[in-house]
Amino acid sequence: MDSRHDTMGMDSHHEAMNDVENGDSKSLMNKGLSKGRTQQNVSSSILRKKSDPVLVSKVRFKMLRQFLANLQEVILGTKIAVLFPAIPLAIAADFYNFGRPWIFALSLLGLAPLAERVSFLTEQIAYFTGPTVGGLLNATCGNATELIIALFALRQNKIHVVKYSLLGSILSNLLLVLGTSLLCGGLANIKKEQRYDRKQADVNSLLLLLGLLCHLLPLMFRYASGIETSTAVYTLQLSRASSIVMLIAYVAYIFFQLKTHRELFDSQEDDEEDEKAVIGFWGAFTWLVGMTIIIAVLSEYVVGTIEAASDSWGISVSFISIILLPIVGNAAEHAGSIIFAFKNKLDISLGVALGSASQISMFVVPLSVVVAWTMGIDMDLDFSLLETGCLAFTIIVTAFTLQDGTSHYMKGIVLFLCYIVIGACFFVHKIPVSETTVNLGVGQSSGVLNA
Repeated sequence: MDSRHDTMGMDSHHEAMNDVENGDSKSLMNKGLSKGRTQQNVSSSILRKKSDPVLVSKVRFKMLRQFLANLQEVILGTKIAVLFPAIPLAIAADFYNFGRPWIFALSLLGLAPLAERVSFLTEQIAYFTGPTVGGLLNATCGNATELIIALFALRQNKIHVVKYSLLGSILSNLLLVLGTSLLCGGLANIKKEQRYDRKQADVNSLLLLLGLLCHLLPLMFRYASGIETSTAVYTLQLSRASSIVMLIAYVAYIFFQLKTHRELFDSQEDDEEDEKAVIGFWGAFTWLVGMTIIIAVLSEYVVGTIEAASDSWGISVSFISIILLPIVGNAAEHAGSIIFAFKNKLDISLGVALGSASQISMFVVPLSVVVAWTMGIDMDLDFSLLETGCLAFTIIVTAFTLQDGTSHYMKGIVLFLCYIVIGACFFVHKIPVSETTVNLGVGQSSGVLNA
């Protein structure tokens, strides 16, 4: 019996060597890449659709044919391509000075397909760079929309928009995405016991708890020291030091995910299909740069018109930033997570929700603090009492929900209702528009947020 296994192992080894010798090394690299794909990429892939190459193949000129093929894959290769017209409409609305709420709404809709296409293009590039570089690229670009919006908000001195939007991304991933995934998956598989690997959830929960500690310390320090001018300086210094610690922890997490414990983060889809790149490296890179530029343009529109939309719609800036921005901006990724939960593949759904929340908490938030530091802007990790309390209870409830490795629809209902209650809280939580655009001292942030 052992000799037969040895013979089979030798045969598979020789087949792999023959593939390399026969120039089929790309197929092996694709197989290796599949082990480096994150659940966020797999979640977005379910919203993609295969293009029909028949029409494009009839074009006589090679360069034009290749361009049209790439255009078909990038623009029409997603099930939410219907939202792409919102992009030129947003640009036209700004050019012709239409109402600013219209610019905000169209820009927000245009960001949804762009976020999904960035995930697709980074995955295409990863087929040529290998699993490690591809994994790093996916981890960096996974929440590119949130990062770009945060940078533009910082440039316009809207620190509270930065804090609200990033907090909203964490809350939506942990409560809305995870909650609806567990709810829909539990109802669709009501006669089955849904199970998932607790190891991945434990790692992400630890990261989220570390991030929560870094948010709590500046808040507790300010309350323990009293409101003084010197307190604001020390709170800012503590926040910057904590941000560096969070970035170090995130780098360690990436190394843990891509190198030492990759098997914990392998996708359930990897063994079902062996995908190939549909766009060349330079084509994917060019499209990625173009998409990023468009995201930057729309993000600037969103940040610049958020107060006008708040006034026109009668909705607080906090509700728009915490609830609407994350829901619309990550709609594609969220929908993919729910679809996989329907298919009883909770590991992928958990990987999307927890992985994205961890990335926002441990990478985008501290990076925003460091970038603000380099820009001479005093942004800290003190998200005020109400916001930090919501974050703390969200992480604790999520950790309790995932502690036993099984799922049912009742867990999803509880998480979803927690999100509804928090959304109602920020719906009635008003901030004067003028106070969201000025660069206040760190020690004064609580007074503003509780105004």
